[in-house]
Amino acid sequence: MTEVTSPHIAHPRITVLGVQPSTPPFRIVEIDGQVVGEAKEVTDVLEAAAAFGITVHDLDDPEVVRWVGGDKFTWRRH
Repeated sequence: MTEVTSPHIAHPRITVLGVQPSTPPFRIVEIDGQVVGEAKEVTDVLEAAAAFGITVHDLDDPEVVRWVGGDKFTWRRH
């Protein structure tokens, strides 16, 4: 058998890291492995993506965005 048996691992261009303690709290946004800014809400992530020519149709698609330490609704530390 010549097929690869390992599962596909997504490598999205956008990574949103966990919530950072601050007033207000924020999340660091990386695009293509480089820090590009801070996001205080989901629209900041979309704006950062657009600035790099990335159109995001589905924020829940792991092929597009990797959310670390929460999802698109996580903007405060628990």
